[in-house]
Order: sequence, then C-alpha cells, then structure tokens
Amino acid sequence: MIDFIINIVIGGLLGVFGGLLGIGGGLFAIPALSLLYGMDQQLAQGTALAMVVPNIVLGIYKYNQRNKIDWKTALILGGCAFALSWFGALIALDLDQRSMRKIFIGFLLFIAVWNLLQMLGKRVNSGLRQLAWPYFAGLGSVSGFLGGLFGVGSAVIATPVMTMFFGASQVVAQGLSLAIAVPTTVATLVTYSAHGQVAWSTGIAMAIGGVLTVSYGVRAAHSLPQHILKIIFSLFVLISAALLYGQL
Repeated sequence: MIDFIINIVIGGLLGVFGGLLGIGGGLFAIPALSLLYGMDQQLAQGTALAMVVPNIVLGIYKYNQRNKIDWKTALILGGCAFALSWFGALIALDLDQRSMRKIFIGFLLFIAVWNLLQMLGKRVNSGLRQLAWPYFAGLGSVSGFLGGLFGVGSAVIATPVMTMFFGASQVVAQGLSLAIAVPTTVATLVTYSAHGQVAWSTGIAMAIGGVLTVSYGVRAAHSLPQHILKIIFSLFVLISAALLYGQL
C-alpha cells in the first residue's frame, strides 16, 4: 500500500510537468522508473505509457478549453502517426536494453539542443500555417515512428516542429500535439503490453497521480512566457539524459 501511495505521488509530480510542457509526462517518467526502480529501458517505456494515456486525454480537454484544437489537422497528424507507431514499438522491443538506453539518451540530447536552438531564432509565431496536407502527414508519420520507438508519444517531436516551421505558438502546438498523441500512445502501449513490458500496478498508480495534477501544469503553461517553457523543458531533458548516462 505504501508503494502504491509513493507511486501516486511520483505520478502527481510527473503529471504537473506533463501538463506544463504538453508531453503527458512520459519523457520524464521513463528516466524516473529507470533510476528509482532499476527497470530496463523497454519496461520503463512500457510502464510510462500506462501512466501517460489518461494524462494525455485530460491534457487535451484542458488545452481545448483554453485554445480550440484544429481537429481536422489533428486527424491527419494522428492517423499517420498511428500507422507508424507500431513499427517503432516493434523495433524498440527487438533491441537489447543497453543499446536502447544509449539511443534514448541520444534522443533526449537531440530534443534538448533543438529546443535551445529555437530560443535563439527570431521566428514570429503568427498562427498555425495552412500548409498542404502532406506536410502534416509527414510530421505525423515521423512523430509516430519515434514516439513508438521511445515510448514517449508523438508530442515530443511534433511540438518543436510546429513552433519552428509551422508557425504555431508553443501553447497551440502543445495542445495539437497532445491530440495526435492519443492514438500513437495507445497503439504503443498495446504493443509493449503484448510483449510483457508493462508493470501495470506501478503505471496505474502513477496514472492516478498524474490525472490529479495535470490540470495544474496546463494552467501554468498558459501563464508562463514561451521562452520560459522551453528553458524548463530543455533543462529537465538534459538532467534526465545525464542521470541515465550515469546508469550505463
């Protein structure tokens, strides 16, 4: 019972960051599970997915209340992401644990550097551009594949691309990315679960904590400047990468 309560508390903390940064908390849940419970990379990714799904659903609801999501665009992104997420998950499950962790650390460093580079740019986010559908289909496909590979949903990839190249503000991009993350996260969770790579009791407890706190993170996201959100995101990603590297 004590372990269950501790997991709820951990999930609550991750839920705040997930709502704040529009990523469902999975990106930070994976390092937390690896470091606190000694889970191998694939098990940590699968368990994090069990926590992330309800967080994402609630996050979408909260973001849509404040900034209406373009559901037509979300459908294109989500449909393509869903189709490719299965392949990413199957590749991840076939890799050995050490190699998977090294690749995941590299992925974290790439995401952190990418976000920091965005801060140096002088792009003006005047609103999501009405680009031709292949652009969104391509983004959805890449996001879905990498989301399945790393068990973090597609939001981590889609959000910086939409702010850097598609003209979306940070908050709008985060809400839209959460909307396309649902099908990919569910598909990836099913795949990991079928291969026995989900610790359900831990994941469910963390999901309860996340659901209780994700709305506070969303509220904070709408009150903080975009550059502050990017700094927070990059900082925590770099810390996670450093801690995981120390475990190799």
